[in-house]
Amino acid sequence: MAHVARTPLGPASPVERILRPFLRFIHAETSGGIVLLVATVGALIWANSTWASSYHHLWELPVGLRFGAWDLSMTLHHFINDGLMAVFFLFVGLEIKREMLVGELASFRAAALPIAAAAGGMLIPAALYTALNLGGPGASGWGIPMATDIAFALGILALMGPRVPLGLKVFLAALAIVDDLGAVLVIAIFYTADLDVGALGTAAGVFFALLAMNRLGVRHAAAYGLVGLFLWFAVLASGVHATVAGVLLALAIPARTRIDTHEFLVTGREILDEFDHAGVEGGDVLTNQGQQEAILALENSCEAAQAPLRRLEHNLHHWIAFLIIPVFALANAGVELSGGLGESVRHPVPLGIILGLVLGKPIGISLFSWVAVRTGLVVLPQRVTWRALVGVSFLGGIGFTMSLFIATLAFGEASPLLDLAKIGILAASILAAVVGWILLRSGQPEGAVPSEA
Repeated sequence: MAHVARTPLGPASPVERILRPFLRFIHAETSGGIVLLVATVGALIWANSTWASSYHHLWELPVGLRFGAWDLSMTLHHFINDGLMAVFFLFVGLEIKREMLVGELASFRAAALPIAAAAGGMLIPAALYTALNLGGPGASGWGIPMATDIAFALGILALMGPRVPLGLKVFLAALAIVDDLGAVLVIAIFYTADLDVGALGTAAGVFFALLAMNRLGVRHAAAYGLVGLFLWFAVLASGVHATVAGVLLALAIPARTRIDTHEFLVTGREILDEFDHAGVEGGDVLTNQGQQEAILALENSCEAAQAPLRRLEHNLHHWIAFLIIPVFALANAGVELSGGLGESVRHPVPLGIILGLVLGKPIGISLFSWVAVRTGLVVLPQRVTWRALVGVSFLGGIGFTMSLFIATLAFGEASPLLDLAKIGILAASILAAVVGWILLRSGQPEGAVPSEA
């Protein structure tokens, strides 16, 4: 998903000149992955330093809200995993909805290859993990190696520059989005505590109220955010993981514009003509009533030509990439690595995760893609070779964020298996990234003709 940085009009102010390097950084494709990596390394160093106790105590700090008799209290760690991550899942839901309406998943022909690849990339890793942990204490962690971290995977691919064809980037992005959809379904269906039917009914009622708002033409994000808070509270109380509320909210956000392209062009030209003609009233726009009215009308036209879904997705992007996901990594990636690390990796839980992400992901993605192409359902994207697709399939084995999240749901924060799972996730993600990088760097140069299926 491209986010274009606009150059400010007119001479740059001192503040703009100071912030320009920072703005260039946050708009780069790889920046989110870099910040996430820094947060992860920081968590590991902190958790293995002489200040390790402060790391663990920080996330146990109580936070909450109280209004009369109503009280919502949780630890800082719970607030991050249940609250901030609900915003992340709202963003994921917006991406999924957009791709299914107008993106790479909008038609069967375009969606078939990433759907097939994602299916293989979820089934084979889960099967490998289950084969090692069936009947054991770690059996509930089968969903951990199913996930792909889209930020890390796309960030590494972006580092390759022009040698990576656009079709390969689109394939990985679409695959990761389908993978996210699968992760959401797995969380909602299999990692749910005992259900509170009353709270679940309340959540359903609030969700239908959001859909009604959509049908009635409500377009302001603040209105959906306010009602979305009630949805989050209800889902949290129901026993379904609270992050599912973010996906449900995304489904209710309008994806329609109020005016089409032609109407916007005609209206925009008329408003600009009015702005031009009003110029005789004064030299300063601030004191020119006619120009002020034209500017306001143009703002309203721009709002009408934008879908609330796309606008909200754009506004959330940097908050997700540079705050929510790094904070989640800082709070969840800190695991003590001292003593018996080799023995820990041989435990069925981390070993199953490593096999699932490093072998299961590339085997599943590549095999299911090959079957889809051989059956004639799809063709490889333009200029994409099988070697490149295998390289990308290893990048799909970077589970990290979603894998850490599912591990917390599978084992609980107090279980010793959670630390073992984190070790497996970190080791597997590093291995998958390195192998994928090597395969892509040593692959065919830009402009190479893909081989026949």
